[in-house]
Amino acid sequence: MIVSVPPISSLSIARRSLLAGGLGAILATSMWGRPRAATDTDIASDPSGHLAAINELPRVGTEEGQPNALLAKLDRALERAVGHKLFTVLVLNEEVGQNQRYYSNQPKDYPVGGSKPIDRSSAFYKDIVLIGKPRICYDYEDIKRAFFDHELIRSLGCEGAVNYPVRWNGKTIGSLNLLHRAGWYNERNVASISPFAALSVPALLDIARAWR
Repeated sequence: MIVSVPPISSLSIARRSLLAGGLGAILATSMWGRPRAATDTDIASDPSGHLAAINELPRVGTEEGQPNALLAKLDRALERAVGHKLFTVLVLNEEVGQNQRYYSNQPKDYPVGGSKPIDRSSAFYKDIVLIGKPRICYDYEDIKRAFFDHELIRSLGCEGAVNYPVRWNGKTIGSLNLLHRAGWYNERNVASISPFAALSVPALLDIARAWR
């Protein structure tokens, strides 16, 4: 798939607005799911790690090979800043009524490519796409309720997950999906995904435009 390079202006504006607001603003993000206290698995307690990862993403967006270069860097940055075993990027295109798993760090079990109709009756669509709030699965019971392929997810060592919406112009255009062991995700470290979602916007917009 050939897509255009995300304009640096979009990445620069997103980066400036995020850093101007400070990391404290990230913690104001509202969550969907039951409360859970932060634990010692909370990598988000190190702001310096986040800033280093955030600062690198705009530079990568200026390089050739987009959107794959930016998404691959996003994968590594989120692994460092928040943590995950499985990471995928879902892109939605409401204009054509389709979604696509465009990126996966485990393509053998979760391959990319191919589009399918958006299921507007699903809980994912109603809670994450329409409302625009992250969904946390704290343990395997949550995973079973949220994912039909929960056995495959568990076989990869994942019993916790977060689906984080990527939003632009008042709409959800995709989601960043991180999965790890049970108890890994909580309100604090999930809130810290916010700047990474914002910096992924140009890449997801380019992918969606390619479908037109």
